[in-house]
Amino acid sequence: MKFTVAARSDVGRVRKNNEDSYWVDATLGFFAVADGMGGHAAGEVASREALATVFDTLSAGRQEIENFRRQPGDEQARRVMDLMKRAVFSATYLVYGMGEINPDKKGMGTTVSALLVAPSAAFLAHVGDSRIYIVRQKRIRQLTHDHTLVAEMVEKGRLRPDEASRCGFSNVLTRAVGQDEYVEVDTDAIRFQLGDVFVLCSDGLAGYLDSSTRLLQLLNSDDLQICCDRMIDFALQRGGKDNVTVVLVRVEG
Repeated sequence: MKFTVAARSDVGRVRKNNEDSYWVDATLGFFAVADGMGGHAAGEVASREALATVFDTLSAGRQEIENFRRQPGDEQARRVMDLMKRAVFSATYLVYGMGEINPDKKGMGTTVSALLVAPSAAFLAHVGDSRIYIVRQKRIRQLTHDHTLVAEMVEKGRLRPDEASRCGFSNVLTRAVGQDEYVEVDTDAIRFQLGDVFVLCSDGLAGYLDSSTRLLQLLNSDDLQICCDRMIDFALQRGGKDNVTVVLVRVEG
């Protein structure tokens, strides 16, 4: 597979440390964003180590990925999704264990939104409120579901969507990697087309996106690095209250 990739992370205008991390490996077709949390720079450690562990686990299970690439089918796809889930489980065990060993990092955690692109399908593994979108012919679709208290309340009808952005607890996560020994991981497999663009971002950008139209406006260039810079600048102009990270991936062939 061939990809055009652009990535950038910014500390924002309020935070002192950048607790976001991202990972890009076009050889494996692996791309991910993580948004860490925890005191004493623990969030930086959690996000960085979680993505490294996810990548290492996928690399160790490369044979499962190669089997799917050679002979795509339902059983092979299920095995790759299981591998993605195991990779996030491994990250959860690692981050939780580091917090247990070091009192300064107790309770640290991170979101993980990971994408693995194979020739006939893209596989997702997701925990938290970072996001993955797919853009095709000026249409955009969010592929992940926010694991937040607000999203849960909206889903249950206890909060209107227009009220969500004004809530004082809009960033309260209901799932995170590493804060407990176990976390439920969302996985999925989707079909894609050549020319599709995947957008991976932390909530430092997603929190300012009032509509899919806004994201399409920021993607209005064939140069993905220009688009990536636009997204970061957009978040900073809106206040930059959080770290902001963006990874853009266009599937070329």
